[in-house]
Amino acid sequence: MDPRRTPAENVPADDGHTYRMPLPRLALTPEVSHGPLDGAWWPRCDALELELPSLVAALEPDRFTTVAVTVDPAQWPEAPHTVMAPGRVITVEPTRSAGEEHVITLDCDTVGRWVLLVVPPQEPADEASRLMTAAADPELHLGASALLTR
Repeated sequence: MDPRRTPAENVPADDGHTYRMPLPRLALTPEVSHGPLDGAWWPRCDALELELPSLVAALEPDRFTTVAVTVDPAQWPEAPHTVMAPGRVITVEPTRSAGEEHVITLDCDTVGRWVLLVVPPQEPADEASRLMTAAADPELHLGASALLTR
């Protein structure tokens, strides 16, 4: 690299380099879930508009299908009603169902529906890993509140 140039100056304008969100931290049940949860998601931050596109992309390969997400407003107080993602608009609906404060529900019209435990972003890695493994265990039939208080 030429020491008189900044790194940005050394990148050709047409190199196709774009920023990509990291893959979501996600654990899903290996088969169709028969419990209250289909797995767990551990977002990196509380900004749903930043986290949701990569989660949806991991679950829904077709960019042009309809995706609706349900979240608890207590956990996501600043959640937007829509989130823009490449090739789609994700609809976000608040819900206040009992026991659903640490759950996100994703309805993808061509693939299916997922109910995921949301591991708090600030959770230590070892505890987050334990929660994600438990939520994705098809033999363990615990809901989000029970997993978080265990």
